[in-house]
Amino acid sequence: MSEVLKIFKIGGGIIDDTAQLSQFLTELARVPERKIVVHGGGKGASQMLQNLGIEPQMVQGRRITDAATLDIVTMFYAGKTNKQVVALLQQNGVNALGLSGADGNVIRATKRPVKDVDYGFVGDIDEHSVETGLLQNLLRAGLTPVFCAITHDGQGQLLNTNADTIASSLARALAPFYQVELHFCFEKDGVLADVNDENSVIAQITPGQYQSLKASGVIAAGMVPKLDNAFAALEAGVERVVIENALKINEPVKTILCRS
Repeated sequence: MSEVLKIFKIGGGIIDDTAQLSQFLTELARVPERKIVVHGGGKGASQMLQNLGIEPQMVQGRRITDAATLDIVTMFYAGKTNKQVVALLQQNGVNALGLSGADGNVIRATKRPVKDVDYGFVGDIDEHSVETGLLQNLLRAGLTPVFCAITHDGQGQLLNTNADTIASSLARALAPFYQVELHFCFEKDGVLADVNDENSVIAQITPGQYQSLKASGVIAAGMVPKLDNAFAALEAGVERVVIENALKINEPVKTILCRS
């Protein structure tokens, strides 16, 4: 039986709130299995852009990344945010190593082609993007890799890449070597049957149930692409996907997505 590897993706309000981020990482330190952390940038990068006189541009929740924006988000994601997460993990006794996709050539991406929208320096990942050998060596050495949302194209160009996509790509790539659990951590306790009732967490969702919940509108808006990505990861060999509250990862309340 292969070893369990847990991949935790954090973002949103958790990244923006230092006290909550610290609480999440304290809980993460209690997880005994090997683990990888992937983080987004929260609202801090947008605030920094505005402070420098650059108006953030978003289309359907995705950041338009021109050259000036890329400079700032690289500094914020790969610099301040990444090192803050690493430092807090070290404080909790977790030997963490902060990485971008360029470090060790771990994640290559391809600049997104211009179609209806020119996203600028945004990177897309395919099944050949992840170098698993180095990651396995790091994990065997007892290190916890911490990835920001910056990748590269192998030709010297950094790229801004969606953190959910990075987490899912790492999970798929490592699934042949570990029993991979992919954890999406945010402010809710899981997927809610009623968005107005915080206690209406759906404990388990199969692919068939997911289609029904989408058709009835119970699952809608921003949760749809997240769960589409999650079920695709299950089909690609990931053991299970968990949607949970970042501050309750060691508690039983959560949504588990299953293959059947």
